[in-house]
Amino acid sequence: MLPKKELGLLLLLVVISAVTAVLNPLFLSGVNLLDMANLIGLFGIFSIGEGLTIITGGIDLSVGSVFSLLGVIFIDLVANRGIAWPFALMAVLAGGVVLGAIQGFLITRVRLQPFIVTLCGLLIYRGAARYYTDDSTMGFGYGNDADTLSWLAAGRSFGLPHSFIFLILVAAILGVVLHKSVFGRYLFAVGKNEEAARYAGIDTNLVIAGAYVLSGLLAGISTIFLVFYTNSVSPSTFGNFYELYAIAAAVLGGCSLRGGEGSILGIVLGTALLQVLQNLVNILGIPSSLNFAVMGTVILLGVFADQQLQKRREAAIAAAPERARPVAVAEPG
Repeated sequence: MLPKKELGLLLLLVVISAVTAVLNPLFLSGVNLLDMANLIGLFGIFSIGEGLTIITGGIDLSVGSVFSLLGVIFIDLVANRGIAWPFALMAVLAGGVVLGAIQGFLITRVRLQPFIVTLCGLLIYRGAARYYTDDSTMGFGYGNDADTLSWLAAGRSFGLPHSFIFLILVAAILGVVLHKSVFGRYLFAVGKNEEAARYAGIDTNLVIAGAYVLSGLLAGISTIFLVFYTNSVSPSTFGNFYELYAIAAAVLGGCSLRGGEGSILGIVLGTALLQVLQNLVNILGIPSSLNFAVMGTVILLGVFADQQLQKRREAAIAAAPERARPVAVAEPG
């Protein structure tokens, strides 16, 4: 049985999908469903990484700029420097881990705020990507040996896009890590109350840094999928505002920006709901320029709903002792 949050999100997803299908039957066409599955896979992988940082009570604003920097490095290694794609792939994944580790170090050891650290990362990585390419677009061109990787990243198996299949694998693995492992319990404990978790003997610095390393690794993986989705990288625009999509998916999926709450299934459902909403926006003829306004509204509504749920829980906790208090019985006579 699904938890209440995930069940409610699933029902909302079904209702909005049904409404969208009624407004435009092409919503259920094979081409549209496959395209949506691909986008859910592309955005879902790094949204899970974003969700992990939010569960610790932090946030990662640098995701889109990480895509830009690692994307231009990957294309340069494969197309210009003749590096075999397996080594270029490992370099990108290692780069994501390193960037995540640096941010984790600054947050846990230097004691800087996650918002500030990742905001600076957003600016630094984007600027480095633009400098690396002289602000010019990079593409694969011809004659590279990345055809196999291209198929792995952008192809299909069993009729499903590989990005979607990989999202399911990532969600399954990290679902076990988050909900069934000691590390997962520590993530929730740190997000709920970092000081209490430290007094309980948890190495909070290691746990928080681990979340940012995982986020960086998933960003590196997503970079490969996104590069082959677009086949080129413009450092000034590639991945722009993708952190907003990730935050919106995590918040919709039940991750509280206060920390200590969230689930992998919820993040995946939140990602799917965002893509259905995007489809609905297109069907209703709303200008694409308002997409970010839609994202902002979704985040705002998600935070508002989380706030109301928190108030209800606090009210229920406050009322519990009164209900448990024994009723005085008058003595006879």
